[in-house]
Amino acid sequence: MIRAMARDHRPPQGIPLQDNPITARRVLSVWWPLAASWLLMAIEGPAISAVVARLVDPEIHLAAYGGVVFPLSLFVEAPIIMLLAASTALSRDLPSYRKIRSFMHITSAALTVLHALVAFTPLFDAVVVGVIDPPPEVVSPARLGLMIMLPWTWTIAYRRFNQGVLIRHGHSLVVGVGTAIRLAANGTVLAVGYALGSVPGIAVAAGATIAGVCAEALFVALRVRPVLRRQMPATTPGEPSLTLRAFLRFYIPLSLTSLILLGARPIVSAMVSRMPEALASLAVLPVVTSVTFLLRSFGVSYNEVVVALIGRRGSAATLRRFALILGTITSAALMVIAVTPLSRAWFGRVMGLSTELTALARVAVLFALPLPVCSAAQSWYQGTILHGRRTRSVSEAVVIYLGVSTAILAAGIALQTVAGIYFGIAAMSAGEMVRTGWLAWRSRHTRRTLWERDTL
Repeated sequence: MIRAMARDHRPPQGIPLQDNPITARRVLSVWWPLAASWLLMAIEGPAISAVVARLVDPEIHLAAYGGVVFPLSLFVEAPIIMLLAASTALSRDLPSYRKIRSFMHITSAALTVLHALVAFTPLFDAVVVGVIDPPPEVVSPARLGLMIMLPWTWTIAYRRFNQGVLIRHGHSLVVGVGTAIRLAANGTVLAVGYALGSVPGIAVAAGATIAGVCAEALFVALRVRPVLRRQMPATTPGEPSLTLRAFLRFYIPLSLTSLILLGARPIVSAMVSRMPEALASLAVLPVVTSVTFLLRSFGVSYNEVVVALIGRRGSAATLRRFALILGTITSAALMVIAVTPLSRAWFGRVMGLSTELTALARVAVLFALPLPVCSAAQSWYQGTILHGRRTRSVSEAVVIYLGVSTAILAAGIALQTVAGIYFGIAAMSAGEMVRTGWLAWRSRHTRRTLWERDTL
């Protein structure tokens, strides 16, 4: 994987080209505010888990939030999650901005209705009890959590859409400030919940999540207004107007990608629920994925950097080298945590897990070691694919991811030999490695063209 990132490679004809070469310093200046934003966002998961682990019935409420509520909320929002990439790439003028905004509001309204149906009607029993089938004690807290999470999808869609505008017009630092505001609101609710001690853990977790995203969305709404007034051009000379058909042709493959990828989260929960030590595994699952996401966030945030800068002459080699360094450092950091006594300190003292859950988490995190380098590599490969407007390749990659991870989870159900958390994390890692390989293969022509462009 790292060797593939280091090769010299090829966007098809017609891709717009900007002339100013970029340096590693320029890449760093665009990336670090986004990385800080993603890192702050990644801190949210461990913070929620650490507080819930210290409240009443921690296993039940950790399992309800991390095994049911959060995965289902992510699945419902999946069709709008790629608005950040789409807005960064396509919000070039006011007509384009307005078309994407209309799409965002209509889609968000429909998805919010779907979330309400799952949370407030008998559809909950069909989805949660019938499909995910968590331990019985998890069901009632999960319903409460889904009810509290109702504003999630629309708020996330609005925020990500406008963040794309800010990034495109050189205000990536504002994105990081917004995430700090989100974390402050999140932390306030967590602190109050912890101080009271009597509020159910699921209510604290879901309430903190919603408070954070609402605060961030409000901040982004205020900061994007002057950008629209002063920097967003009325039209783009020499470029055809963005049509709804062109937008959907670009966006639907990305949307399907996120739908499949985030749809894998409830699948993992459903299949882990059918393996040994189901309650403990569901409780540990969000704790392990949250610590891996802390390091993966550095690579995930790099996708928008590649999209924003790849059009500049001389950018390919610099962006590829940055991804290589980023993946190497973050994977090494996770290895240090996983194979040293730091893992016991993190899961036991910081996250507040019991001795039994700490033992499960320390072994499970070993299966997650490939994930940080996969995230950095995927951002490089996927960014070049988006630049070449070949978004179908991204969808193909996540279909393969889903197939590989589901096969491993099915094996865990069939074998019934070890705790489900091990098969859950192993399935994610194997799926991400195969997904990365497919993105590398499908982006090879675009990367070769980029290399030829930059050497002319």
